Amino acid sequence: MTAVAEAKIRKRVLPSPVTGQEVVLVGVIAVLWATLAVSTPAFLTAGSIQPLLVATAPVALIGVGMTIVIITGGIDVSVGGAIMVCSVLTAKALVGAEVNLAVAVLLSVAAGGLLGLVNGVLIAYGRVHAIIITFGTANLFMFLGLRIFGSGTVNGIPGTLAFFGRGPDGRTLGVPHAFLITVLLTAAAWWWLRHTAGGRHFFAIGGDAQAARLAGVRVQRRVLLAYVLTGLLVGLASCFVIAQGTSTLDQSVGAGKELAVIAAVVIGGTSIMGGRGSVLGTLLGALLVQSVASGVTQLGWRSQLSDLFVGIFIIVAVGADLLRARARRNR
Repeated sequence: MTAVAEAKIRKRVLPSPVTGQEVVLVGVIAVLWATLAVSTPAFLTAGSIQPLLVATAPVALIGVGMTIVIITGGIDVSVGGAIMVCSVLTAKALVGAEVNLAVAVLLSVAAGGLLGLVNGVLIAYGRVHAIIITFGTANLFMFLGLRIFGSGTVNGIPGTLAFFGRGPDGRTLGVPHAFLITVLLTAAAWWWLRHTAGGRHFFAIGGDAQAARLAGVRVQRRVLLAYVLTGLLVGLASCFVIAQGTSTLDQSVGAGKELAVIAAVVIGGTSIMGGRGSVLGTLLGALLVQSVASGVTQLGWRSQLSDLFVGIFIIVAVGADLLRARARRNR
């Protein structure tokens, strides 16, 4: 077979680089930003956009791992508890041992990877549905985080992680480093999932795990890898979370983050039934979720309204996914 013929076949097999859902999300974000710019002119200033991008980074970064997990047909509701464990371990190391930036990041990433490994082993080899396992480990991680916290907060955290923060040390040419890193890792994940056999195996598992197994895919190893990757990204995102705040870390860290991440993934077009998804859509979904929250705050509306709007977006996204699935079945 000639190289030209192989390229044509590859082009037919691979999905479009940019999906219709992603185009719609870009349009929705553009309309939302334009509306907010008219309603509150301060929205499009650097003082508003930079914190928005910083807040988007950890949700989108964890969302990359969550996208891969959901593509395989799983889910991970333990990421909030994992953020608590990684954050408090790193914060205490920064205060007690005064470690440098590299060591702090490695510590947090290693802790996240270990927690992801626990989830992955139980799900891949325990043959119990992911929602059951991760709901259980969410409580275990939260208990562990509270035990590490002790009776109070972690105070006096130095500015070691300022590279990922909101201040001048945390951005280049006005763009926050945390968001730049997230975009780069999202692009790498997009390429890996689209252009490598190992990446496409995740889609095969989510489509039909038994068929994937018969085709030679090592299903258990791939599922394990999906949760370990998510844990590693949770560890890095925890550094972003610490850098966002002040010199104090309290026990609410990570609370509700799993809902924001799953919302970003679903709004981004990843099918909750598995087999289809896009990390680029997840990045856009996270940006939309945080834009809604920022807009509601700047307009002086009740914070509950952001939950209402995000809920509507989720319902619309899931409905669109179900309609697409029905259309494919009727072909």
